[in-house]
Amino acid sequence: MKQLLNTLYVQTQGTYVHLDHDTLRLEVERSTKFQMPLHHLGSIVVFGNVLVSPFLIHRCADDGRDLVWLSEYGRFRARLSGSTTGNVLLRRSQHAALDNADSTLLIARHVVAGKLQNARSVLMRAAREANDEGDRAALSKAAKVHADAIRGTEQAEDLEKLRGIEGYAAKAYFAAFTPMIRTNRTAFALTERSRRPPRDPINALLSFVYTLLVGECIAACEGVGLDPQMGFLHALRPGRPALALDLMEELRSPLADRLILTLINRGQIKPDDFIERPGGAIHLTEDARKALLNAYQKRKQEEVLHPVVGSKTPLGLIAHVQARLLARHLRGDLPTYQPFVQR
Repeated sequence: MKQLLNTLYVQTQGTYVHLDHDTLRLEVERSTKFQMPLHHLGSIVVFGNVLVSPFLIHRCADDGRDLVWLSEYGRFRARLSGSTTGNVLLRRSQHAALDNADSTLLIARHVVAGKLQNARSVLMRAAREANDEGDRAALSKAAKVHADAIRGTEQAEDLEKLRGIEGYAAKAYFAAFTPMIRTNRTAFALTERSRRPPRDPINALLSFVYTLLVGECIAACEGVGLDPQMGFLHALRPGRPALALDLMEELRSPLADRLILTLINRGQIKPDDFIERPGGAIHLTEDARKALLNAYQKRKQEEVLHPVVGSKTPLGLIAHVQARLLARHLRGDLPTYQPFVQR
């Protein structure tokens, strides 16, 4: 159980959430683990096998309090919004911001700045840990590109220029990805990004974890009432979750990339954990996929200090917090959208 902003996140499997007069009680195996006055909460998000009493559901509907169901792994299932029109107004604000070039650029600029900050941190950390001078120089050079790009976001006059800055930094980042690999480098070297389908093991890993991550960002948008397809940085296309992809940018390096690098460098993912399918597509074996999912779930449970919320937050909830911060900005409660930057 974790309370962030005015939202309670219930991740403990087997929890029973119910109402005792005006107090919310959370029980596990008939033992009360958490309780608090219901009026302190604006919304409740439950993951997987969490039972919610009918009376609590009715009360949330009456009060206009959001109740969101996600799968154990964070995939969106359903949301109870009650009889209020809060989500309608939020979506209207989202659409209005997207119709305003200045508002769109302001949000996109913060998204890109957050992504670049986190990518630079991963590069600098890898440079400090590098044993080879050539690797250290390559990583430091890529980190310098990101520092320049971060400054460039402030001067970007329009969305296309901002996307150009982000693309140039991304190219430098993936060019420096191989120097961050210290084990089985030949097998896991990243020469180019290939997505549909991935053509080598490292692209198979990146594509798999990025797919998990974008699914969670879709859930985060849905959970707060935002339209996951109406993004600010990513262009709008039918069926494309542009806003979820926006939120995902800040989390690629700290959550996905660092997990992959750790698994490779510790030898927990090996070259023989992959199979080649007809057509040249490379996929994880079933056992390796299970191991990666377990590691991903553990990674999401790791707590980091959220600089805006000011408290330790599981990595798996960062997307949800960011969605709520964006919603607050769109409603006019915050002057700017503040991206997540890991310290």
